[in-house]
Amino acid sequence: MPAFWSRYERTEETHRTTSFEIFFDLVFVFALTRIIEFMADQPTAVSMTRGLLLFLLLWFSWSSYAWLGNEVRADVGVVRTGTLVAMAGMFLAALVIPDSWRHDEHSVGVPAPLALALSYIVVRGLHLLLYLRVSGSPQLSRTLRLYGVPAVLAWLPLVVGALIGGTTQTLLWALAFVIDVGGGRFLSRYSPWQLRSVSHFTERHRLVLIIAIGESLISIGAGAGTELTRWSVLVAALLGFSTAVYLWRLYFDAVAPTAERALAEVPWSRRGTIASDAYSLAHFLLVAGIMYVALGIEEVLATLIHEAPEGAHGALSMPGIVALYGGAALYLAGRALFLRFTTGRVTVAPLVGIGLTLVLLPLARLLPALAALALLVAALAAQLAVERRAPGRLAAAAA
Repeated sequence: MPAFWSRYERTEETHRTTSFEIFFDLVFVFALTRIIEFMADQPTAVSMTRGLLLFLLLWFSWSSYAWLGNEVRADVGVVRTGTLVAMAGMFLAALVIPDSWRHDEHSVGVPAPLALALSYIVVRGLHLLLYLRVSGSPQLSRTLRLYGVPAVLAWLPLVVGALIGGTTQTLLWALAFVIDVGGGRFLSRYSPWQLRSVSHFTERHRLVLIIAIGESLISIGAGAGTELTRWSVLVAALLGFSTAVYLWRLYFDAVAPTAERALAEVPWSRRGTIASDAYSLAHFLLVAGIMYVALGIEEVLATLIHEAPEGAHGALSMPGIVALYGGAALYLAGRALFLRFTTGRVTVAPLVGIGLTLVLLPLARLLPALAALALLVAALAAQLAVERRAPGRLAAAAA
């Protein structure tokens, strides 16, 4: 066996995220901004649903490499080379995302939907090969083989959908992810994942979350364009920044430290299952919520930019309101699940926050776009204030 294929380095309990993995995270979040662009081009219920499918594709690709980097160092030997190829595949996928449902009969080369599907297959296939190569126990090898069955089965509807296009593509891609993600999670219950380093895994997810929040600010700035001399656009941009700040604080100040301490205290045999639920699943909702909130803020800016220069009275479209408030509710739901999976408790305040955000949605539809965004910022600020003032009194344990 070539020495190169044999070279890898297993992680320790104290392992931390490497700069190479942060490079991977930047490629992933670049792809996230391309999904926001895809949905913002024609914000409809259909495009937002397709955007969620694209995000599923990206998230579970990224998540699989977060697990691999927890088993062995991502920046050493064969794993580094394989991960670089996977990063290239994700980057190519990001480039074609805006055209991922377009079929141009007169174009030359590989159609964008097929290029996206093949890039995904390369990324997921490399992950399985690398993980099997570095597997250090029979139990982990068994988990990977079980996990690989639905992953490979899902490739067929993914490719067929890419070739057909339209509504059929949407349905087949949804089926592919049900097979891949649903099947993988179901089978992992019979042979759970192993988590070697809590510090690495929690830090990796913290970093990708804060990078996603940062990239949402970039997309907001791009949406504002050259119109920042108008007071309404300037105020909306500042409100968008405030939204990002509150999303950051609601996670990093309010829940992350408690959840991470709880994960570190559970028995080693249960850490993999809890990490899979709390990080691979709940953080999907958190980052998806950030994505939709960023889309909603872009829609606020677009509404302000395209109205009369002296006005700020245009209301958001229904897709824009759903993205803005639905995204915030999705983020808060991810927080609640994160706490539930790690601490075993459900707190009253986060659940009330989810309900309040959804209740405010129809009211915000009647308000001017700028006022609707200001109302969301006020709701997030109130959520943070309530949780910080009375965290113990508002907590209710649940099995």
